Amino acid sequence: MASGNELRGLQLQTIATSSGTLKLELVDVAIPSPASDEVLVRVEAAPINPSDILLLVGTADLETAQAGGTSDRPTLVCQLPNGGLRSLAARLDLPLVAGNEGAGTVISAGSEVGHVLGKRVAMFGGAMYSEFRCLKLSDCMILPDGATAIEGASSFVNPMTALGMIETMQLEGHIALVHTAAASSLGQMLNRICIKDGIDLVNVVRTTRQEQMLRDQGARHVCNSSAETFMTDLIRCVGDTGATIAFDAVGGGKLAGQLLTAMEASITSGAKVFSPYGSSVHKQVYIYGGLDTGPTQLSRGFGTTWNIGGWLLFPFLENLDPVRTDNLKARIAAELKTTFASHYTREISLREAVDPQIAALWNRRATGEKFLIVPTKS
Repeated sequence: MASGNELRGLQLQTIATSSGTLKLELVDVAIPSPASDEVLVRVEAAPINPSDILLLVGTADLETAQAGGTSDRPTLVCQLPNGGLRSLAARLDLPLVAGNEGAGTVISAGSEVGHVLGKRVAMFGGAMYSEFRCLKLSDCMILPDGATAIEGASSFVNPMTALGMIETMQLEGHIALVHTAAASSLGQMLNRICIKDGIDLVNVVRTTRQEQMLRDQGARHVCNSSAETFMTDLIRCVGDTGATIAFDAVGGGKLAGQLLTAMEASITSGAKVFSPYGSSVHKQVYIYGGLDTGPTQLSRGFGTTWNIGGWLLFPFLENLDPVRTDNLKARIAAELKTTFASHYTREISLREAVDPQIAALWNRRATGEKFLIVPTKS
């Protein structure tokens, strides 16, 4: 809404307090005029990704959530776990904005980028759970003619993450990869990319229903971590593909170690000479998620030539050649409605996003469920 000549709009903010609570609230903020290389976008769609949930609520207990505020400016307040404030010291009592990506229409543009006025764009860079967003045009991707904001809302995080995993695999000299939580929206997208590009992919899922879903989508190598034959199946699939790199969304528990063990077992299965140090083939597991927040457990049965590290999209892109980044964006735009298509189970307004009952649903991070915030929805 406007006040005089000043444009203002609602923005969803999250605050972890030193008193041990977490608060989600809608704040009326002033919207800056775009600089010469910036655009002002009316945000029309922004997905809730796992990385967004981490910032929005973190480890807060949504079962304690209480609604507050007014019907026009609702709030949600819940408890943080005892002893958890130390890790949040840098953000205590500071309002933070959320929403890594979104899409909308350019309603104002700086002098250098006036040619995009009226265009629909996808955006990345945070603060997308807002009615308006001002940012550099370089942080946007112009959507193809006819593409809706909903179709373009998830055109950055999942597509770039999936492509970034493949880029990492190729840059490090691997020929195939393993991905856990493979039935997720990201996992299904990675599967489509690998099928299209002829890359061998081992998909690790948790249920027989997820296994069948991926096979119906053309996946050749699928392993169910809840099956009694999981390790046998995993070793076979890793051996069939030659995968020596894995991207793990689970993090805690035994899975990362099982991945390394399967790689080593497939490599040494035909070895004619024994070495107490294991194979000399490098094996890599990148942990990029935390579906299991417990300790990562390693049973050292995979030799000494291995590594476990973290992988995040933004640091990866910072080190990627800008020309290559632009090529990836161009591919996403060209295949927006096919390879990189995203689907949503529910569209909610900014006000609905802070409703305790609805927040409990988007916080579940259930496979097959994806929520979309539509700031223009009343």
